[in-house]
Amino acid sequence: MIRKKIVRLLRKFRVLHRWIGVSLAFFLLISAGTGILLSLKKDVDLLQPPSQKGDTEDLALWLSLQELESIAFDAAQKYTPTKANAISRMDVRPSKGIVKVLFKNENLEVQIDGSSGEVLSVAPRHADWIESIHDGSIISDLFKLISMNLLGWGVIVMIITGLWLWYGPRRLRKGRKKRT
Repeated sequence: MIRKKIVRLLRKFRVLHRWIGVSLAFFLLISAGTGILLSLKKDVDLLQPPSQKGDTEDLALWLSLQELESIAFDAAQKYTPTKANAISRMDVRPSKGIVKVLFKNENLEVQIDGSSGEVLSVAPRHADWIESIHDGSIISDLFKLISMNLLGWGVIVMIITGLWLWYGPRRLRKGRKKRT
């Protein structure tokens, strides 16, 4: 009797495992591939420009954020003159003496020395658009919420059914050995 239940469960789990696996495969490949790239972003300059070093860590000697914003806009205009740009965020790094100004369009990053206002780097940040593909936000925030939950729950079900598909046959073989 127990043997029949195990066999029935194995068949159901095999079908469930197969369909969930096929349904999630494309999204898992995208998530895994972009995840690998994101794990390398600090090591590969093409993905994210390396952080430069400014003159001083003393914030009292720094220019105002408004002045740094203006310098960043000028540098961005020189880099992409035809693109109107808006600042996404300003990442203040006192320990490095710099401010990273990130722009929405073009995923552009401008690094500025906080005290002198010297532009240290102007480069695209490819890691940002890769991250938006990775988490699904490239489509919409609602898609991100739904897809990440489905992906997470799907992986949990795949693990549970996979473990049962591995353990169930062993349990059946163990039962066969006890009978003989």
